[in-house]
Amino acid sequence: MRGILTISQLTIHEALRKRVLLAALLLGLAFLVIFALGFYFMNREVVLAPRGPETQAQRALIYIFLTMAGLYAVNFLMVMMAALLPVDTLSGEIRSGAIQSLVTKPLRRAEIVLGKWLGFWVILAGYLALMAGGVLLIVYVISNTTPPNVWMGLSLMLLEATLLLTLSIAGGTRLSTLANGVLVFGLFGLAFIGGWIEQIGTLFANETARNIGVIASLLVPSESLWQLAAYTMQPPLMRDLSITPFSPASVPSNAMVVWAIGYTLLVLLVGLWSFKTRDL
Repeated sequence: MRGILTISQLTIHEALRKRVLLAALLLGLAFLVIFALGFYFMNREVVLAPRGPETQAQRALIYIFLTMAGLYAVNFLMVMMAALLPVDTLSGEIRSGAIQSLVTKPLRRAEIVLGKWLGFWVILAGYLALMAGGVLLIVYVISNTTPPNVWMGLSLMLLEATLLLTLSIAGGTRLSTLANGVLVFGLFGLAFIGGWIEQIGTLFANETARNIGVIASLLVPSESLWQLAAYTMQPPLMRDLSITPFSPASVPSNAMVVWAIGYTLLVLLVGLWSFKTRDL
């Protein structure tokens, strides 16, 4: 356990020196500033509208919609972080020979992989707390609005990032940096397209399209986790009427969450085995 914690600390320090993390932080801060300005001026227009019971309900729906739009952007930034930040952590060190300085120490190879995985997971969790917390704080300060089931929704977003992080770490045990990046983004794209095919198939009662989307979600359940997170953080009226792009017509079940957790663990085990058996 001490070896894992040591590697995770080294991984965090190394990541802090990378331009990818700095770029993600600057991009995230810029997004929060733009979101705050946009939400502030949108709120001014909403406040000036005539008051009434229907208007109050519409106002609440507008606030939640804007919040979900902000969290959707945060989710995309998390995906980029999960895929790009660790993409060369193993493949790059193997190519440069730097990994030899670690494997010659009294460390098991599994400790190296788990330590790097843990270090990047801590970074992702902190980034999610900063970005999602920033969006929710902006919405609350300006409109005194908080989406329902926030903690459950954020947990699902973190699980999605963890899944993609694990894919990136596992891929780096065998693939080059470029090939690994292409693989992770390709799998995310497959899940994204499959998720929309499932939603469209459900809307038009096309069973074939829906089944194709379900198969894609089983292959890579990342998009299903976001859809369930978005569904969870919306009030019942928005969920039932499906009046926004964030209200899925086909809601992923809790079984998909269990599958995503098992999928992540399986990929991590494959990565551990792959690195253990690789000739360095």
